[in-house]
Amino acid sequence: MKEKLKIDIVSDVVCPWCTIGYKRLEKAITELGIQDQVEIEWQPFELNPNMPKEGQNVNEHITEKYGSTTEQQNQSKEMMTEAGAELGFKFDYFDEMRIVNTFEAHILLEYAKDFGKQTELKMTLTKAFFSDRKDVSDRDILREALLNVGLNADEALEKLDNEAAKSKVRTIENQWKNMGVNSVPTIVFNRKSAVTGAQPVTTFKQVLTELIKEQQVV
Repeated sequence: MKEKLKIDIVSDVVCPWCTIGYKRLEKAITELGIQDQVEIEWQPFELNPNMPKEGQNVNEHITEKYGSTTEQQNQSKEMMTEAGAELGFKFDYFDEMRIVNTFEAHILLEYAKDFGKQTELKMTLTKAFFSDRKDVSDRDILREALLNVGLNADEALEKLDNEAAKSKVRTIENQWKNMGVNSVPTIVFNRKSAVTGAQPVTTFKQVLTELIKEQQVV
């Protein structure tokens, strides 16, 4: 049995470019026909670890954090919406949209890993936030996402108040930060090389082709 190419995707649930990056990576994997030769694991990164429970209006937040004007924000949203549409993903930006705290979502993604449901849960949460106007810090919404992917919602939600589960996610977050990951998506191959940002499909294809070739030589 050949070793699979391990791909770690360091990302946040409410990061639009992470979704676009993953969808482009997925497209590259599918077009190369190497689905059975790669293994994807999602790693936690919080863009806004100090975001309070009530969240913050997205436009307000982006102005505060990056100093973007309304015009720049609208251009950026348009660009993301178009990029998403090309990949079959719907970004539905609206005026009252709020950025929320994603720590609990990351605890659930860590839980989902043991059941091979991580990618499915990640995309369910991302779709809930960006396409369905749902608050992914709300435990009812989290329960719904867990049930949608066939996980035991009661068992998973218990983890949210479990100190060991919380501490584990914080430790993993810090490990990636200590390795120099400070922007997402960061896509790491075999823990040896990495690309950052939502690269074009062609770039991912090139990287994957080279790495798969190397795997076969070993």
